[in-house]
Amino acid sequence: MALLRAAVGQGLTFFDTAQVYGPFTNEELVGEALALIREQVVIATKFGFQFGPNGERLGLSSQPEHIKRSVEGSLKRLRVETIDLLYQHRVDPEVPIEEVAGVVKELIAEGKVQHFGLSEVGAQTIRRAHAVQPVTAVQNEYSLWARDSETEVLPICEKLGIGFVPWSPLGQGFLTATIDSTRTFERSDIRSIFPRFTQEAMKANQALVDVLVRIAEQKQATPAQIALAWLLAQKPWIVPIPGTTKLSRLKENLAAIAIELTSNDLAEIESATSQITVQGARGNGQERLV
Repeated sequence: MALLRAAVGQGLTFFDTAQVYGPFTNEELVGEALALIREQVVIATKFGFQFGPNGERLGLSSQPEHIKRSVEGSLKRLRVETIDLLYQHRVDPEVPIEEVAGVVKELIAEGKVQHFGLSEVGAQTIRRAHAVQPVTAVQNEYSLWARDSETEVLPICEKLGIGFVPWSPLGQGFLTATIDSTRTFERSDIRSIFPRFTQEAMKANQALVDVLVRIAEQKQATPAQIALAWLLAQKPWIVPIPGTTKLSRLKENLAAIAIELTSNDLAEIESATSQITVQGARGNGQERLV
């Protein structure tokens, strides 16, 4: 809570959480930490998973009644009367996106939600949802080693006036140059099951980090700051959400705002990274934008 409040003091206004983080405990933490400064911040949360009696994740669910129950729970945990930005966490193949958008539209009319968002979606889903209820933000993984969204998603966001929120903008820590190929992960660390974090993949992907290290040395910055500055330089409506538990990292991330990457810098990064093929599927290897 001290870190969250310190973040507000540093000028941060946008906080991202979700029911599945915990589950539920992160919403409670954010709600308690920001209760007294609610008017200074924008809080985003997400629905889309169902849970067992002990908090175990049972799978996707975006059935209308489940969405409504989820929102009631989030409102209480976040200690708010209105959720600023409500994302569908993942597309539920059993529920048409038009039906999901329609439910959120009702919640907006009731004053329980202010804006509608989608996470890990492709262009077709964005178009279909937006036709029912305007989509305010799309949150997909996006960074120098996860660029799937560039082909269709970023263009449709630009066309429709939708903000884009990159999750994992630092490549789950890999783009900070603090993880090398000898690193192993505890079973409790989700990266332990991701193909991109096998020792073979990390060794192959080190070339991407080397590019960031080189640019960082030129700018007297850190590789993490260059990775964030690169995202900020792509479009003015891109808002990355790096996560941290340390005040020092929070300040480091914020300093990326002051780093100006020139057209030559960006061309150098593009030229160098275009020659590198990132090894290993992102996530559990099943991710695709639909």
